[in-house]
Amino acid sequence: MLMLKKGRYSARLAQNADDVLAAQKLRCLAFRGEDGQASLDADAYDRLCQHILVEDKSTGKLVCCFRFMRLSGGFEIDRAYSAQFYELDALRSFEGQMIEVGRFCIHPDWTDPDILRVAWGALTVYVDENNIEMLFGCSSFAGTDEALYLDAFAMLRDRHIAPSRWQPKVKAPDVFRFASRLRKKPNLKLAQLRMPPLLRTYLMMGGWVSDHAVVDKQMNTLHVFTGLEIKAIPPGRKRLLRAISA
Repeated sequence: MLMLKKGRYSARLAQNADDVLAAQKLRCLAFRGEDGQASLDADAYDRLCQHILVEDKSTGKLVCCFRFMRLSGGFEIDRAYSAQFYELDALRSFEGQMIEVGRFCIHPDWTDPDILRVAWGALTVYVDENNIEMLFGCSSFAGTDEALYLDAFAMLRDRHIAPSRWQPKVKAPDVFRFASRLRKKPNLKLAQLRMPPLLRTYLMMGGWVSDHAVVDKQMNTLHVFTGLEIKAIPPGRKRLLRAISA
């Protein structure tokens, strides 16, 4: 069983239905807020995925969770959650083991940056032990108003668009084509402030994004397809991740 303990937090794989239920409750709180009508964020993909829980060691409080689906290669890309929203035919030729990471969230009352570090440390353990060669998923901006994130989208356009060989194409009916339609020059400080922490981490490791964002009204998010080839992670960043996961 995957287990990682660092400082105040521990990360582990969900072991039973109660663990998954706890993750679904946290996801609902993080994505829909306390005023939401639903008590759980759950879908059919939960049964197809493994779930990682990050907990406060002293209290057992669940402070972060995410799920992941393992694919044997790009030929299985249609199984992915992301395939509902993006046309991913370009990834069919990817030959290595892949993981789709999704529903990543941190409890809204917890802001300790070590939580994100421990979550990535746990994922690093799995990647190393299972020879994973690509991570991918949907990276979400809160809300569906793209005007709040124009500097972030402009920076993505200028620096982080996917290489043409892997570029996702438009599939969803409602999208913001920021790469082709946004003419704004980014304020880099505002761009970093508006960038979701998970996406910021992907980008620091050499990740890339789709050239458009999907407007997901059901989840009340804007999201971009995000990919990261493990071989592209800078050596210094790999050392930091492995130091956390050791």
